[in-house]
Amino acid sequence: MSDRILSVFIDESGDFGAYDVHTPYYIVAMVLHDQSVDIKEKIRQLDKRMTESGFDIHAIHTGPLIRREAVYSNEIMENRKKLFNILFHFSRQLDFKYICPMIKKSECPDVITMTGKLSKAIKNELIQHEDYWNSFDKIIVYYDNGQIELTKILSSVFNILCADVEFRKVQPVDYKLFQVADMVCTLELLRLKAESNTFSKSETGFFNSIRDLRKNYLKTLAKKHL
Repeated sequence: MSDRILSVFIDESGDFGAYDVHTPYYIVAMVLHDQSVDIKEKIRQLDKRMTESGFDIHAIHTGPLIRREAVYSNEIMENRKKLFNILFHFSRQLDFKYICPMIKKSECPDVITMTGKLSKAIKNELIQHEDYWNSFDKIIVYYDNGQIELTKILSSVFNILCADVEFRKVQPVDYKLFQVADMVCTLELLRLKAESNTFSKSETGFFNSIRDLRKNYLKTLAKKHL
């Protein structure tokens, strides 16, 4: 019988700089996918929907998509919503779970404190679901090494808690599940902002209201939480 392998796609929101009112959280989204579950056909359908809707195949970054930044700076609202919903529909159909350790940067006066708190938050999430992790023979962690501090934390925590773990640096365009992790990270940040009533104008304009965000997206996403 072949080994059971778990893929862990990781994306983050925030940085290790000083606390800023505009970026009060550090969030680490981890999308968990059992490699025995084939998603090739769903990926083909996603690419087909993108091209049929007039979009080039690219790594969808949901934060800039919502805020009309970077490659989406010239896209009208209708097109940006359409692309977001294409990725969300793809994610809704997939068989995956996710966890999302996070910390408040206001509780971290320096990088050392922040590193310790984030390490503990990730460790606690993994320990909480120890039986799930142990049901796999091997774990492969996919991250783009975007922040070296997080890379070091992930390597330390996973190697301590998991018997057989491998790390792979990825290019977001090559892995749809990495793009799903990016979307999960964005939606979890929006959930926190909704709770504190700190939506920006661009976020309110994109989702119409906090109520619509919860009804149309967060409620569905929550079913994927491990």
